[in-house]
Formats: sequence, structure tokens, C-alpha cells
Amino acid sequence: MKDIAIIGSGFASLAASCYLAKAGNTVTIYEKNDTVGGRARQFIQDGFTFDIGPTWYWMPDVFERFFSDFNKKPSDYYELVKLNPAYSVYFGKNDCITIEDTLEKICIAFEEEAPGSAQKLRQFINEAQDNYEIAIKDLVYRPGVSPLELMTWESLSKIGQFFSTIRKEVRKEFSNPKLVAILEFPVLFLGAKPSNTPAFYSFMNYADFGLGTFHPTNGMYTVIEGMKSLAEELGVVIKTGEIVEKIVVEDKKAIGIFSNKQLIAADVVLSGADYHHTETLLDKRHRQYSEKYWNAKVFAPSALLFYVGFSKKMEHVTHHTLFFDVDFEAHSKEIYDSPQWPEDPLFYASFPSITDVSAAPEGKEAGIFLIPLAPGLVDIPEVREEYFEKIMTRFEKITNQEAKKYVIFKKSFCINDFVADYNSYKGNAYGLANTLFQTAFLRPKLKSKRVKNLFFTGQLTVPGPGVPPSLISGKLVAGLITKEN
Repeated sequence: MKDIAIIGSGFASLAASCYLAKAGNTVTIYEKNDTVGGRARQFIQDGFTFDIGPTWYWMPDVFERFFSDFNKKPSDYYELVKLNPAYSVYFGKNDCITIEDTLEKICIAFEEEAPGSAQKLRQFINEAQDNYEIAIKDLVYRPGVSPLELMTWESLSKIGQFFSTIRKEVRKEFSNPKLVAILEFPVLFLGAKPSNTPAFYSFMNYADFGLGTFHPTNGMYTVIEGMKSLAEELGVVIKTGEIVEKIVVEDKKAIGIFSNKQLIAADVVLSGADYHHTETLLDKRHRQYSEKYWNAKVFAPSALLFYVGFSKKMEHVTHHTLFFDVDFEAHSKEIYDSPQWPEDPLFYASFPSITDVSAAPEGKEAGIFLIPLAPGLVDIPEVREEYFEKIMTRFEKITNQEAKKYVIFKKSFCINDFVADYNSYKGNAYGLANTLFQTAFLRPKLKSKRVKNLFFTGQLTVPGPGVPPSLISGKLVAGLITKEN
């Protein structure tokens, strides 16, 4: 039995804490903020409740697998609603495609947009499902220690897909630009352009069209609350308001942490905080990766978010609504190729109060607006205000309604906040992108190569960005720690 100190309390840290406590260890989580959840926190004002972080619940089987490892079910902690429609996509005024809750209904929508596309979609999703079975049931549950982990009969049969891209595979079958945009959209959760994302990741399309989109009643934060409850049932101690200033190393071995200027001894230190930030808590000689290394990596975008309380219900929108009425290529170049504030940004809006009465007072609407951005941009209040005006003007025009005059309040969250609240490298929102050379064993390691008994988990390491991968990351690192100790 070991004393294990975990830095941070996001999805990956909470997952790891559960597995480590179940294995008989004494586990304590140290969280710098006042509430648990890492990036998955809540903002509450005037009777409105917003998820600050993730708002999409995809891959329900991964959550089920996590809870089943403790003889539990998600329904023991929160209630799920399958969204119908899952989401809608605007391409301009009166130009919207709605994605419903079954593949058959989605095929009908595709066929209406481009005759002959339904059959192609079925074939594409069949292949995507095959990839999902290989990836989510097997490959992503490997700890990224060796390239040999990827060498299974099933994965070798897909080898060509690792050297093609989502963009190529989608455009091989589909020419309608709207359908292409919808099929390329899910890989944005992986943090890279479709032209840089291996075709194998089409399994995200199966997660989207095959499994569907869900909403936990009372918001994504209820998942965090469920995981916190499970962790505490297993004996995990969670301490908030704990700012970890240093990881203490003696004879190349982690022996504890300094938190709030106090030395806390530990046999194992595990960090679910930002990987780059965690290494700054070490003396330079103990760090695995240089500033040059981090600077050369492809990071997933940051985001400018607005949490808005409206005094009336919004019209012509669904719970999740995407606005693809501008040039996707131009915006993606402004994120990845020549980082700058986008001239005409795509944006996403979520209205949880359409599904969930707890999100807003009766007759009112909670709106979350998100603009993807390049990490590391100069973030000032005047620019935030300019972009709010920009997207709200488009929102009003495209959805054919007045909205700005019904704003009761708004709160913004952007690059500076990601740095201040989460010590996020360059203010990134989603971690390290899943490109070919940042996949599996090519990502930063779960286990330190320089310091014994020091481990990492979360979206900058294996398997990658997103909530389901973070749950898996927690399981993987707990497995490594248990094996070594």
C-alpha cells in the first residue's frame, strides 16, 4: 500500500484516484481551485447554470466501462438523456441541416441534401464502426509505452488509414461541401485539422452518428460529481484550494510535493495538471521535455467562450448548434498555419436549457458560445467584446431573431483564463492534437523517464484530448503505477 499524491482533479485524475484507491493505496487529491473537476467546472449566476468546460457527452460506452470497473453504472450517479436532434448545422440564413438521433434518420437528411449520398454514408459509417471497435475496445487502452502496442492483426489491416487523412477519405466519397463539413466536424474534438488527422480516426464519426449525443441531467458537471462521490466512497481524500508549488525529488525519486508552502510526503506523485506546467514544478535537470519540444508540438485550439443569460427563449436553435456559414479552411489556417485572431470565425452555440430545466429560470435561456482560437494569442477585453458583437450579429441574422437586446448578463472565458485557472500551456483548451506523429507512443509519456515514482495523466498524454480519453488515461496510468508498486 502506497501514499499517492495526485495533482489536479479533472476527469483523468478522478478516474486514476478511483483505480488506485481500489487497489488499496492511500490516495489524496490536491486541487488548486475551490471546486473539483479541472476544466469541467460550473458557472452559476441569477438562476442560470453553465458548464464552463466540456458540453458534449459522446462515447457512453467508455463511461459505462469506467463505472463497471467498480461494479457501478452511470445511472447510479446521474441521468442521461439522448438528444434528438443531436445537433444542427447552419450554413447560412434558412440553410440548416439537422442531425437526428439515428443513423437511418441521418441518411435521410444526407439523401435530401445530395441524392445518392445515403448509401455512401452507410458504407463510411460501417468502416468507422469497424475502426471504433478496434480503437475504443482495444488500442486506446494501451499505455503508449511501445510502438508494438499498435501491432495487432486488426490494426495492421488498417495500416493504410494511418497514412491517409480524414479529409482525403471523406472527400473521396462526398463532394457536397455541407456534407463534407459535417463529416469532418467530429475530428475537431481531436484537436487537429482534418487534413492532419489520420483516416483511422473516422471512428469519431461512428461515435457521432452511430452512438449519438447525450446530455446528463443538470449538466456535464454531474459526471464530475458522480466520479467525486465514487472516489470518496473508495476512500480518496480530496483537498481543494491547494496550490502545488514544487514536486520534491531526492536521488532521482519523487518523495512528495510542496503545497501551500507545506511539505507533503508521498511514495508516488501523479499529476493530472497541465503536463508542461507540471514539469516546471521540477528542477530543470529532472524535466523530460524542453521548451523547444513543447513549442514544436501541434496543440489543439484554445477558445473564446461566452456564457450568456437571455431573458427569453431563443428560436430556431437546438441544444447544440454549429455555425459553419463562413470559410472553414480560412478559419483553420488562422488557428494552425498562421496563428491570429480569425477574421470570420466559425462558432458553436449550446443551449442546455432547451433540454434541461435546471439550466435557466422558466422562460429564459442559457447560451454558451464558443469560438476556436489559436493558443498563445494576445487576449484583451476589447478583443473579446469585438468578437461577441461579431458572432451575435451573425447569430441574429442566421437564426432570424433578435438576441442582443435580451442579454441579461454575459461572462467571457479565454486564453488568459485557461492559463490562470488551469496553468494551461499557451492557454490551450483541449490539449495536444492527435496528429500522426502525436499518436499513442509518440505522445508525452505517462511515466517520467527521469524521476522514479512520478507519473502523468490527462489530455496532453495518452490517449489524447476529450473526456472519454481522459477517463481512459486515468485507468492507464493507475495500471502502470500498480504494476510498479
